[in-house]
Amino acid sequence: MSDVSVVIVSFNTKKLTLDCIGSIQKSSILRIELVVVDNGSDDGTVASLKKLANKGVIKLIANKSNLGFAKANNQGIKEARGEYVLLLNSDTVVKKNAIDKLVEFAKSKTDAGVIVPKLLNIDGSLQGSVFRLPTLSRAIAQYWFSKKKLLDKYSPKTNVPIIVESAVMAAFLISPQALKKVGFLDERYFMYYEDHDYCRRLLSSGLRVYFIPSAEVVHVHGASGQGMADEENQWRRLIPSSKLYHGIIMHSLITFVIWSRRQMNKFFK
Repeated sequence: MSDVSVVIVSFNTKKLTLDCIGSIQKSSILRIELVVVDNGSDDGTVASLKKLANKGVIKLIANKSNLGFAKANNQGIKEARGEYVLLLNSDTVVKKNAIDKLVEFAKSKTDAGVIVPKLLNIDGSLQGSVFRLPTLSRAIAQYWFSKKKLLDKYSPKTNVPIIVESAVMAAFLISPQALKKVGFLDERYFMYYEDHDYCRRLLSSGLRVYFIPSAEVVHVHGASGQGMADEENQWRRLIPSSKLYHGIIMHSLITFVIWSRRQMNKFFK
């Protein structure tokens, strides 16, 4: 049995995916199983991955079309045989011992459900990677009462592990107890809000999300969603995901809060 199953979802990111796999192989002394789920790439990714699969480097699931982020990750989780499961974006580079540090911490905390590293930009600067869960009261506080960045991604200024409410799934270690209590990602989310949804369910189960600053992963932000990240596609997927997460009434209220503040800003220009 592997210590960790790393699940990578790829979509037209051939070089990034191969670089990510290479960084994992160099970064850890743990027994790591690599499961790559390709979501219908047409850039030659699958052919390269098949070569690695034939050599036994990875397990490959090659979808004929893009099934979405949540469903593809679930395919990988179902195939995984490791004690822990690390969901890892294809546009990441894992720094030395990062996975080991996440697992080591997870083993030390009985309430650890999800454990996430510090994310870095390519230039080494900090990248926002955790959230406060979005609520109507926080939307009002940020947009009407200028409580800055309550709903924005941020990187905690800390040198020690801390509990956070939610985190992006770019590098997202799921513990055995979380898999048992919370289970899989909700496949109704094609893209967006699946991270908030999982963390909210995790907190409801009595488990916690931990941020570990000593574990570092470089993230080429947005590259794993190439081909889906244009403005039209973003809104087409973001709005249904928001309605699913918040419910239609709460989604409408939060949207009104944001819209009304923007209208006020235009009026007082």
